[in-house]
Amino acid sequence: MIVPSDVWCNQNGYTTQYDNMGTPMTVPDYKKALQTNPDLLLAISKIGEMMQERGFPLKDLGSSLKNLETEAAEESVTAMDQGGIAESPVDKLRKVAKADIWLQLTWNVNSIGPKKSLTFNLQGLDAYTDKQIAASSGTGNPSFSAELAVLIEEAILSHIDQFNNQLQAYFDDLFANGREVSLECKRTNDSDVNFESEFDDNELSYIIEDWVSANTQEGRFNTSDVSENRVRFEQVRIPLFLANGRALDTRTWARGLQKELRSKYNIKAKVSTKGLGQAYVIIEGTAL
Repeated sequence: MIVPSDVWCNQNGYTTQYDNMGTPMTVPDYKKALQTNPDLLLAISKIGEMMQERGFPLKDLGSSLKNLETEAAEESVTAMDQGGIAESPVDKLRKVAKADIWLQLTWNVNSIGPKKSLTFNLQGLDAYTDKQIAASSGTGNPSFSAELAVLIEEAILSHIDQFNNQLQAYFDDLFANGREVSLECKRTNDSDVNFESEFDDNELSYIIEDWVSANTQEGRFNTSDVSENRVRFEQVRIPLFLANGRALDTRTWARGLQKELRSKYNIKAKVSTKGLGQAYVIIEGTAL
């Protein structure tokens, strides 16, 4: 999915604020940008056309925004018992759009006498981790054309194949090593279970770590934080598909841990997500 970059949105006044658990946060306002800036729609359409011709069909930002509006009871913060997880409008868009890669576009039109040129920066960001996985930038040759579509094509054409090669390398890595996500396990304040509690002569933190190891691609993950109240895993590589061929997302993967804790250890837990790539398993205690 192509989206205007944060820099472009800030420069052109397309931002909005949301309440992040009491702290005002500024994020891009894609809807306003699409409705009031025809150049943005043209730029997205032109680059989408070029990507489509090279075998990389893109999801449409405008259609995804409309789908987001139909989601009932969506709020900027997803509330949970005993606390909350902040979720920005952009996080919610990512969940609805389910685009693995966001192509962030920035451009400026330069004037040199009667000629114009376009300077662009195109970044491919993994929607699950926000890591840059492809990038291209440059300036087209000066042209007498004033049409944005022509300037975009002239500027990007010599760079787009290299950009797509970087994207293909990313996809190859996904199939070989799995998708990267993160998992954080927490407990509620009133839970009678913490991550040092023992079940079958084993601490809960080790039980969870063993499950993560058994359910990641070749056991790829890092345990970044362990305490009696929290266990956090980063650089977790989950398979792209379940054994039955169904696509596997972060929430479905984390539900496997939830079911394991309930069925084997009678531990009450629930799953929440932030964006596409962050899962939370909240321990509420043992069932009666």
